[in-house]
This record gives sequence, structure tokens and C-alpha cells, in this order.
Amino acid sequence: MTEEHPSVTLLKRFDPSDIAGSADVFADDVVFHYFNPLLPDLQGDYVGKDGVQAFFEGVAKLTKGAFEVQPISVTPVGDELLVAQTRNTLVLGGRKIETDVVVVWRVVDGRIAEVWDIPSVHSAKTSRA
Repeated sequence: MTEEHPSVTLLKRFDPSDIAGSADVFADDVVFHYFNPLLPDLQGDYVGKDGVQAFFEGVAKLTKGAFEVQPISVTPVGDELLVAQTRNTLVLGGRKIETDVVVVWRVVDGRIAEVWDIPSVHSAKTSRA
């Protein structure tokens, strides 16, 4: 049996629906980078645990709670980086949007220190909610 990479174990403890409950996975000075030209109100850098919480609260508010993350895969890259693929579903303006996302997580000293969240905005699937 293959032992799970410690950074994968750490990431599994992160719950985007309960940031406060999983805040210990983040470094105090974590930086969460979000790039999405289709959601300019959310685009930007979020600093610290409070910043990460503000990002996910902003997503919840914008989508009126209709935001789901379906993990697809996670691959450790050396000892510092993880590359995760997810399929995210949300509702905006009466439209259901499903998009593939790649998230790069940088882990330093056993905590998530930096995150790059990159959605595939040009190939997202939309339908009526």
C-alpha cells in the first residue's frame, strides 16, 4: 500500500464550506490568488486566513449559497506544491455554471502558504438553473 503524501492529507482537511473549522491548515500569512475575468468582483489576492474566509464568503454571497466543489484529482509536485483539479458548479443570474478548475497549492512548514485558483472561464458549461 502506498502512503499518502502529507500535503495531500493536509489538503483533505480543508473544507471550503467551513473555513473557520479548517483554518489551521493555512499559514497565518497565506495568500489566495483568484483570477477570473468573468467575476471581476471576486478577482484578486486575499491575504491571511481572514482573506481566505472573505473570498469564500464572497462566493457564497454572489451565488446565494449555490456553490459546490467536486474534487477530481490531486497531484503532489515535489514536497512543496500540489496541483488539484476540481469541477465547480454555481448559480449566477439564474444560470447554472459548471467549470473545470485547476488549483495550485503551495505548502510550507506543514501549512498552506499560497494558492492559485484558475478556472476555465472560456469553456464553462451553462444551463438554466
